Amino acid sequence: METATRKSSKGAIEGLYRVVMRRNSVYVTFVIIGAFLAERAVDYGVRRLWDSNNVGKRYEDIPVLGQLESEE
Repeated sequence: METATRKSSKGAIEGLYRVVMRRNSVYVTFVIIGAFLAERAVDYGVRRLWDSNNVGKRYEDIPVLGQLESEE
């Protein structure tokens, strides 16, 4: 049972090596794209968390602030 787990994890590592880490240019591209996508995901998650915790307290949520009287 343990050898089957080792073979599957070893196969996954070898597959990752074959696809991504065999050539330096592909590896660097993978790291750069991965960092960009991870940054976007973290930014989106933190923004959603911030918005959900501050509903009603934000500048956009207060209707009186930021409205100028029209000069007619």
